[in-house]
Amino acid sequence: MQTLMDGAVTEALRGGHDEEVRLFVAACAERMAPLFVGLRAGMPGREADLDLYVESVRDLWFADRPVAHAAERVRLLERIPELQPNEEGVTDVADTYAFFAALCLRYALLAHGSGNADHAVSCGHAALTAMGMLDQNVAGAGFLTDEQRLQSLALSGDISGLWEASVMAGRERLRAVLDRLPRR
Repeated sequence: MQTLMDGAVTEALRGGHDEEVRLFVAACAERMAPLFVGLRAGMPGREADLDLYVESVRDLWFADRPVAHAAERVRLLERIPELQPNEEGVTDVADTYAFFAALCLRYALLAHGSGNADHAVSCGHAALTAMGMLDQNVAGAGFLTDEQRLQSLALSGDISGLWEASVMAGRERLRAVLDRLPRR
């Protein structure tokens, strides 16, 4: 079975400094953010969840220091509906991608707070899994390949344009998912 994480990315994370790990997870979370925020915006009672998500992603970009209250943010994030056990599983398109975005942020916060490379690998893997699923459901899409490229870029040492590329990739992902939703 082929692994989604590029071996060089995994090794770079495991051999990297805390700041490199933090930058990697910030970029992953940024790319996944529209899938949570865009798919949950306007839902009654979700304002606090949206604020938590947006504030956390913003704070992840301060790669020179751990996110304040990261453990508390993880606890709050773990209480959101997307990360609650569900006997029926997740089958709805919007719920599926919001779940992966929430999972990605959870691992990003854990990695950012600790510098733990295993959490960073899990963060990257959550993003790659979601993009692989999106590729399977959108004809001719290349979201998985793009995510792999952007993960490598985050660890390349030349991070100019990483934030902008992450924002654009996130928007493209949201558009693709929205196109898959039933029209109301």
